[in-house]
Amino acid sequence: MNTKIENTIVLALLVGLTPTFALADSVRAGNPAAGGAVPAEVDGGDKSSLIVTPDYTIGPEDVLEITVWRNADLSKVVAVRPDGRVSLPLIGDVTAVGKTAAQLADAIASKLKEFKENPQVSIVVQQVNSYSIYVLGEVTRPGKYPLKSKTTLLQAITLASGFTPAAARNKIVVFRFGQNGEKDLKIKASYDDIILRDASPQNVHLKPGDTIVVPSETMVLVP
Repeated sequence: MNTKIENTIVLALLVGLTPTFALADSVRAGNPAAGGAVPAEVDGGDKSSLIVTPDYTIGPEDVLEITVWRNADLSKVVAVRPDGRVSLPLIGDVTAVGKTAAQLADAIASKLKEFKENPQVSIVVQQVNSYSIYVLGEVTRPGKYPLKSKTTLLQAITLASGFTPAAARNKIVVFRFGQNGEKDLKIKASYDDIILRDASPQNVHLKPGDTIVVPSETMVLVP
């Protein structure tokens, strides 16, 4: 075959294959503009989109990586139990719920001082499984709502698509678990006070496990 013709055929093949290689690279990189599927790690889902900030409060079922420097036997990955505690070698149960990672690390280090000189403890929240609240009663969509960041009472009502016509919106109650053996809290709030009378303290920041109840105007409320 003539050399000139062979070169022309090879050049045509290379030109035809180039877009295919470019598309393959885009798919591997997860480039949506190139028509590639986005990898599961990028197409977040709820958990990957959760942002654990230093002031995040640990809740039940969260998974924690607890590292004690230079002591592999004391370093563990643990899940927070429903009672709000974690179990560790030597020191036993430690209350985790209601603490930040830094506060829990300090509490563990304090207990370890009985067995180890100057213990250095670090904690990483590996999985957030507890950051949910419950909205019940006279709202359009009652149910359990996972939270991705700090959320106020009004924002929670918005998540539940607002009040129904029968809602007693000035008699909202937030039920909150007590910490460290304390009694459960019952926080009362009025929508009108928050909106019209600048009673911002009633627009509380919610915590994991909070239950918001919006009663009906027809309910008989017992003090």
